Amino acid sequence: MRATTELSVPPRPASAAANQSATAVPLKSYDPNLIARYAERRPGRVLGRLLRTIWPFLLFFLQLQWDRASGAGARNQIKRAVRLREILTDLGPTYIKIGQALSTRPDLVPPAYLDELTLLQDRLPPVPNSEAFALIRAGLGRDPAEIYAEFDPEPIAAASLGQVYRARLKTGERVAVKVQRPNLIPTVMLDLYLQRRLLGWIERNVRQVKSDLQAILDEFGRKLFEEMDYVQEGKNAERFASFFVTSMPEIYVPRIYWDYTCRQVLTMEWIDGLKLTRLEEIERAGLNARAVIEAGVQCSLRQLLEHGFFHADPHPGNLLVMADGRLAYLDFGMMSEVEPAQRYGLIQAIVHMVNRDFEGLARDYVQLGFLKSDQDLTPIVPVLEAVFGQALGSSIGSLNIKSITDNMSAMMYDLPFRVPAFFALIIRSLVTLEGIAISVDPEFKVLEVAYPYVARRLLSDNAPQLRASLSELLFKDGAFRWNRLENLVRNARSAREYNINRALDQAAEFLLSERGAAIREKLIDELTATKTVNPNVPGGSASGLQNLERLWSLLREDPKLDVRHLFAVLSKLVLKPEGRDLSRRVAGRLLERELARLLRRALLPGIPSAAL
Repeated sequence: MRATTELSVPPRPASAAANQSATAVPLKSYDPNLIARYAERRPGRVLGRLLRTIWPFLLFFLQLQWDRASGAGARNQIKRAVRLREILTDLGPTYIKIGQALSTRPDLVPPAYLDELTLLQDRLPPVPNSEAFALIRAGLGRDPAEIYAEFDPEPIAAASLGQVYRARLKTGERVAVKVQRPNLIPTVMLDLYLQRRLLGWIERNVRQVKSDLQAILDEFGRKLFEEMDYVQEGKNAERFASFFVTSMPEIYVPRIYWDYTCRQVLTMEWIDGLKLTRLEEIERAGLNARAVIEAGVQCSLRQLLEHGFFHADPHPGNLLVMADGRLAYLDFGMMSEVEPAQRYGLIQAIVHMVNRDFEGLARDYVQLGFLKSDQDLTPIVPVLEAVFGQALGSSIGSLNIKSITDNMSAMMYDLPFRVPAFFALIIRSLVTLEGIAISVDPEFKVLEVAYPYVARRLLSDNAPQLRASLSELLFKDGAFRWNRLENLVRNARSAREYNINRALDQAAEFLLSERGAAIREKLIDELTATKTVNPNVPGGSASGLQNLERLWSLLREDPKLDVRHLFAVLSKLVLKPEGRDLSRRVAGRLLERELARLLRRALLPGIPSAAL
């Protein structure tokens, strides 16, 4: 690491540009109307930015037209994708961020361009220290020398929106100081204004466009303005920490120093650690890289499906392995929310995938906003079956997120799909996480590690949507699939926070509720059936009671099972009217069956008992 030096700050009269950019923040949150008003009052700046932007794109589109006319489109597609990436990089922060966002939009971008845009980097030359110090002075109201005892003279990172320095506070704490690039917000505003005008024209005049381009840009603009607000980033970090500080001690979030933080300057705890991709160094430090990755997968699942607040940019630079094995999350500028209905919709989609219910999966796509509510699903279902059917293979654990995403990209570009903004960020987050995991262990299966969490939620979450999903998973064509229940129990047992006693409580409560009436009827049929399908039993079938006995043996293997608590649950089943009715009807049917068998033996003694 570079040695820090005593802070040397230039005299207060910094450059005019730096002072102007430090004080003139025309807009604090994204508002397309205010941005339009700001731009229309500055026609000269708008024209200058337009000419600088339109010239490289004009040449690019002329090259595309030449390729099309000469029949070289397919041959030159990768070459053109590379050129697009270079143009976006040259145009600066807004266009770099747009390119990164487009890399998760298979409904808008052809597959060959998606691959190239995922390589888009936002590493730019750092701004002079004099300008960075002017921003610190303007934002915090004090000279940097009054705040920081030491300050590294060279930034350790320079990205599209800001650059990061290493420093030490007067009180001794080591910190990372993130300083925004000068004149950033006015430039971003002009870019967004020009882009919104262009997309509005395209929507009105290009019939092939299926998505609401202006709405997509507005969502991008909101996220970009949030990312440029370092006060919001600090709040994001503390909110993220509140979800995991006790429930997942192996996850760490740096402390925010609010006395030295403002919209354009963020001071946070310095974290020493190794990037997850530096496998050899992690192993030399005596740490288990796979265990850290598994913690990251579990953390991501909770972010997406439990808390609905997730880190949308988990690249290797934002995930550090600390000396004690904890996984530290950094850079909370790009966060996103998943509403409860969307969280349950994602779990339901997983259940439909497991069941190979592609009609149900198509309905999930409507619910999640990928398809319009009036969309004819008839041509969609066979495509989903082609994309997911073969990929499912032997189990959901064998699925590869990147390959599924690639197949979906081609499908969505050709069909009337539109990727909701929240899901575009989820795709980016999961694909990045899987890429890191595979670099640590080529045999790592993210969904194999994730499925125990899904199993735990299905068995222990009382939400009506998940109870319906559990019923779909366990019943097919009226038959109870005991093997699916056994697999769920086995998977859930390895999930964090799974408690079999609580799960039994919730199962009994649901079974005896009004919503559980249909399940009770099916359960009666299963328990009293002579034979039911069970691939885990030699011969492929067993009686309902034999299947129940197998399940009981599986439950007893769980070391957390409290037998006394189990008897309390059974007592509840017997004492409640619904439970008494269930017991009476099962016992009555079993007694009827045995009496009928005795009568047949007495009246037809020559027939083998197996035939009875």
